[in-house]
Amino acid sequence: MTFAEPVKSMLKKLCMVIIFSIAFAYIESAVVVYLRTIFHPEGFRFPLTTFGLTSHWRQLLLTEIGREAATIVVIVTAAVLFGRNRREKAAYFLAIFAIWDIFYYVWLKVLINWPASMMDWDILFLIPVAWASPVLYPVLVSVAMFAFGLMILYRSALNQTIRITTLDWIGLSAATAIVTTSFCIGGLHITQTDYQSHFFWPLFACGYAIGIVLFLRCLLRPA
Repeated sequence: MTFAEPVKSMLKKLCMVIIFSIAFAYIESAVVVYLRTIFHPEGFRFPLTTFGLTSHWRQLLLTEIGREAATIVVIVTAAVLFGRNRREKAAYFLAIFAIWDIFYYVWLKVLINWPASMMDWDILFLIPVAWASPVLYPVLVSVAMFAFGLMILYRSALNQTIRITTLDWIGLSAATAIVTTSFCIGGLHITQTDYQSHFFWPLFACGYAIGIVLFLRCLLRPA
C-alpha cells in the first residue's frame, strides 16, 4: 500500500459522508418549512409569538423535540457506522453534524429564500431549552467542527494519533459549555422585543477561541 492509498480511501468515505449529510439536511430543512407554515403562517420572524399551552400545541412541541433527539441519534449512528475506531467515529460525527447544519441553511435558502442575511435569527435547538442566535454563529461552529473532523481523519489515515490530555478534555468541554450557554441565553429571550441584545457574542467568541486554540495545540503536540 502506497502512502497515498489510505488518504484516497479516507476521501472516498468522506465523499459518501458529505452526500449523506447533504441529503439529511434537505430532510431537516423540508420539515422546518412545514413547521413554519404551521406555527408561523404570517411569516417566521423575531420576536416569536407565544402560543398557549393547549394540548394541540404541546403535542406539536413534544413531537418537534422528539424529532430533534432522533436527528442526533441518526448522526451518531452514521458516525459509528462510518468510523473504524473511536477516534474516527468522533471525527465523522463532527463532519456529519457540520455538513448537515451548514446545508440545512443552504436548503432553506433554496426552498424559501431564508435567511436573508447571516445575521437573521433562528431557533437552533430545543433540548433542554430553546437555543437561539443569528445564523452566522452556528455556521461558524460547524465550519470549525468540519475542520477538526477532517484533520482527525487525515491523521488517522496516516496512522498518526492526536494526543489529548485530561486537561485538554476539560478545556474543550468548558469551551463547548460556554458556546452552548451563549445560545441558551439568546433562546431565553426570543419572545421579547429586545431579543437581539441578549445574544452575547463576546461570550460566544471566548468559548469559540478557546476550543480552536486547544484543538490546534493537541494537533501540533508530538504523539
